[in-house]
Amino acid sequence: MALVRDKVVRDNATALYRQIADRLRDEIASGRFEPSGRLPTESEIGSRFAVSRVTVRLALDRLEAEGLIERRKGKGTFTVGKRVQHPLDRLRSFHESLRVQGLNAEMRPLSARIVATPPDLRGDFGPRCLEVRRLHLVDGDPVALGRSLLPAALETVDWEEAGRKPIYGILQDIVGKPVGAADIEVKAAAADAEVAAALGLPPGAPVLVMERRSVFVGGACADRSVFHIRSERYSFILSHRWDG
Repeated sequence: MALVRDKVVRDNATALYRQIADRLRDEIASGRFEPSGRLPTESEIGSRFAVSRVTVRLALDRLEAEGLIERRKGKGTFTVGKRVQHPLDRLRSFHESLRVQGLNAEMRPLSARIVATPPDLRGDFGPRCLEVRRLHLVDGDPVALGRSLLPAALETVDWEEAGRKPIYGILQDIVGKPVGAADIEVKAAAADAEVAAALGLPPGAPVLVMERRSVFVGGACADRSVFHIRSERYSFILSHRWDG
């Protein structure tokens, strides 16, 4: 991207780095750096405003602290993608909540295997269950790592193909029963090495964790899923209405 020479007011009481941060913030909001989302290099920004790289880094630090940009090692600095909203008052699969917002959402199957059911979940699935791991992406960027435990009867499903479809749709098609209800718990956690690597985060970075237990109409357990979600890309929304 060609940069137009720009100026900052050097005798202004507002620090130079804050003026630069303000300018870049406005340009991010206007969509100047779309569709790639990539900002110019520190050197290019420094040349544009005729300031040192130290000043540029202070400006970028400010925008990063505000959650507007992210630095990707070896790739550059990028605007943070659109925040996804997940309504909690509607029963939708994780992928469906992305798709209905018109987002370019996809699922990448990672693994599908039969495992021993954790002791505390054997009342749901018996001694064995199917574990499915998938990466959820928006515009090609990872937003969540999902792990679902499902009835072992789904072992025969071709997960290379089915792994790109919403879990609720698969359950409806294969088991022949609709999902009737789900209990969801959301909490914060630090990303372990596996989650951090999958989501492109440093180990220990804060993530949202959504735990879900879904049941078929009739009460039998349909799935037990855990999603580790990039916190800067995702919001959970719960609407309440006054009963009085």
